[in-house]
Amino acid sequence: MPIKIAIVDDKASNRNIIKDKLLRHGHFEITLMAEDGKDFLEKMKALPVENLPDVTLMDLEMPNMDGVDAIAAGSSFYPSVKFVVLSIFDDEDKIFKAIKAGAFGYLLKDESAENINEVLWQMHESGAGPISPGIAHKILQLVQNNQLTLLQKKAEPDTKALFDLTDREKEILQLLMQGMSYKEIGSKLDISPNTAKKHVINIYDKLHVNSRAQALHLAYQKGLL
Repeated sequence: MPIKIAIVDDKASNRNIIKDKLLRHGHFEITLMAEDGKDFLEKMKALPVENLPDVTLMDLEMPNMDGVDAIAAGSSFYPSVKFVVLSIFDDEDKIFKAIKAGAFGYLLKDESAENINEVLWQMHESGAGPISPGIAHKILQLVQNNQLTLLQKKAEPDTKALFDLTDREKEILQLLMQGMSYKEIGSKLDISPNTAKKHVINIYDKLHVNSRAQALHLAYQKGLL
């Protein structure tokens, strides 16, 4: 049975190149292609459960919603999907943020088609996350420098209580994380778009953020949903 793959990249040419690389072998089936994180989440909602991807190849630098935010949201909404970064960026900050968000692997775009196919198939067979050698070296350096602390978290106050979101605000935050507009939230909850907007403003105020992306990061990191 082929491995179902989603490809998320803001450039159509890149999406097609990646698709062609994967389809050279019979191991993969492309079930979804999206141009950014928001587009990805919207298309995932429309997919039947049986067509959900096993693996999502995620670019990092994209408009509307970048790869880190999309991985954070996708990992929360679709825990069975493995998110693998496929990017030109190899700096420590992006590696760290992607792994913190839930990335299962990190590959560079200059990997050969044979390499990408092989490591994705090995991931499917063994469950080991694929990592380009240069990225593995940088992760090792982060660990050695005590910068990568993913497994231990200091005890924190009850953040859910700390931010004091109402049930309606939590509901709207959940819809906001799915990429819905004010109009879509209003339609879903039978309220006006203006009322939905006021709720979102209140949510941002309570979370001390000023954008959807920042709210997404905070909701993911603090377990608000």
